[in-house]
Amino acid sequence: MNEIGRSASTEISGLDVDLQALAGQAGSENFPVALRFLPKRPRQRLERVYAYSRFVDDIGDEAAGNRSALLDHVERDVRRLHVGSPVLPPVCGMQEIVDDCDMPLQPMLDLIDANRMDQVVSSYETFDDLLGYCRLSAAPIGLMVLYVAGAATEPNIADSDQVCAALQVLEHCQDVREDALSGRVYLPSSEVGELDLAAERTSSELRAVVRTQVERSEQLLQPGRALVGRLRGWSKIAVAGYLAGGLATVDALRAADYDVMARLLKPTNRRTAYHALRLLASR
Repeated sequence: MNEIGRSASTEISGLDVDLQALAGQAGSENFPVALRFLPKRPRQRLERVYAYSRFVDDIGDEAAGNRSALLDHVERDVRRLHVGSPVLPPVCGMQEIVDDCDMPLQPMLDLIDANRMDQVVSSYETFDDLLGYCRLSAAPIGLMVLYVAGAATEPNIADSDQVCAALQVLEHCQDVREDALSGRVYLPSSEVGELDLAAERTSSELRAVVRTQVERSEQLLQPGRALVGRLRGWSKIAVAGYLAGGLATVDALRAADYDVMARLLKPTNRRTAYHALRLLASR
């Protein structure tokens, strides 16, 4: 192993993820799946998907040292899955999914590329540019869930990609100030202009920008209804949970008149359950 590889291995080991704790964090990541209510096997596999995803994000957002070198090391380890010899625990956890679910490595690699972008890109000019980022940072997670469910068909993937983009954009709407304080802007910069995104108060101009993103996200969530309708068993419940969380987030942002600076706006459990039940009851 070269010096970069040896150093990366040492640093990454300190970022290992507790799989059980990660399941409890899924709600804050806009993945509102009640994993404890799913059958054991898919629940464990989804926990591993989230563990890997969170692990890569932690490296891209928080790791000390050369994050790009660390991400390169993770990519090398992911590519070892094809020969059954990864060494990093969150990557090792994906071995069974790759083997049993015939999942390609590309979704895992795309998440690494999204975090590489975070090292060099701090804003996105247009909403389409932001969606391009979401195709790397959000869509791969939905795709991995579909592979775990044995439901990675073209129509399902297309609908899932839109839902995942919406969930990502809604999360950015919730985290405007936090992102700005870390030097990142995940609202279209052409629409934000010179607005102060680190202010303690939400200006009327910023509310208008956030409202636009929420309305766009609400439209992107709509294909999820057809997706839920095509799924069966535990995957139907899980994806209905994702979608319901997004719809409830739209409700929360709208009810607060898009005042994203005053406090963290989260969907309520009651509103999420309301949307989930409606989705599951529809034909």
